[in-house]
Amino acid sequence: MNPPFFNTVFLGNSVKSYILFAAILLLWLCFKKIFSRWISQFLLMLFGRFGKEVNAAVFVELLIKPIHFFISLDLIYLAINQLNYPLNEVIFERKTLVDKVQKITSITLIEVVDKLFVFLMLISVFWIILRIIDFVAHVFAYRASLTESKEDDQLVPFVKELVKITTITIAFFVILGYVFEINVLTLITGLGIGGIAIALAAKESLENLLGSFTIFVDKPFVVGDFVKINGIEGTVEKVGFRSTRIRTAEKSLVTMPNKKMIDTPLENMTVRNYRRIRFDVGLTYSTPVESIKVIAQQITDYINGHEKTNNDAIVTFEAFGASSLDLQVLYYIEMMDYNPYLKIKEEINFKIIDIVQQNHGDFAFPTQTVIHQYDEPTQVGGNPKT
Repeated sequence: MNPPFFNTVFLGNSVKSYILFAAILLLWLCFKKIFSRWISQFLLMLFGRFGKEVNAAVFVELLIKPIHFFISLDLIYLAINQLNYPLNEVIFERKTLVDKVQKITSITLIEVVDKLFVFLMLISVFWIILRIIDFVAHVFAYRASLTESKEDDQLVPFVKELVKITTITIAFFVILGYVFEINVLTLITGLGIGGIAIALAAKESLENLLGSFTIFVDKPFVVGDFVKINGIEGTVEKVGFRSTRIRTAEKSLVTMPNKKMIDTPLENMTVRNYRRIRFDVGLTYSTPVESIKVIAQQITDYINGHEKTNNDAIVTFEAFGASSLDLQVLYYIEMMDYNPYLKIKEEINFKIIDIVQQNHGDFAFPTQTVIHQYDEPTQVGGNPKT
């Protein structure tokens, strides 16, 4: 039996209601860490087997905040429901005349609070779903990294984005239906011309979206490939709904619309067997013919003997330059990552310098020969003239 003090009414609520309100909030504030630990242990048992390849604590870190928010909302709502005043007060009232009958529409504070909590509860539920999608994608991304194929590395983030966008769209319509009490089917049906206008306004976005599907179906490249398009060279890092991200050799990130990735000529350097190298070596005009022949032959032999070339190098006397005798060097390096390719190219260039110097040759540079011709001075009227 409750003491009379608990039944004392203050501002429309009994002391007992206030005590229950405060007790629920204090209970949560005092034991929220323990509740979080229990939730973490439960999630580890539930999802630990699915994500055994990765650290299951990642999943706990992803879910602990939205679940904490969800439980906090429940307890706050439970605490507020212990009070009756002034939540039942009318905060908005409107009188309308329908068929000569006066109709009164009123909204109370408790109705507004209920709608607010429903909105926040739906947000927290879909927040949890999105975090679960993130963890599942994280597990599949790790499994994809263990395979030799790069296609699954490209597919996992794309599917992740697709599922998350679909979930957010569903959340939007669910909130419209349950919070704002809008007939979603009627809304979708009534889009009509407005939907067509939106589609036309989003024409470029739709083209990029279709471009992303084309990339996945046609597979002109996959994540990790080194590509060249519109003068941009780099490694493909991600293929999204709207754009493809390319990391250049300068470590800058270039974002290219998917429409351009399929409409513009693209060179996939990863799928070719070799990298072609072509340049000229300019020797001075004073270099003997026999030395030029020896230099050309030794460069050819060295490049063909290199383990990273295709043994098809050719060095020829190409042309008489403005200030040099030009040897054309043409060879191919086996396709590999960009940095090792530069190192091999550098190694061969240094060897060419050694070969030229060992054969008493020298590299030409732009020069000009100026010939001065002096006339004998003549004397006119006693003054010399030149």
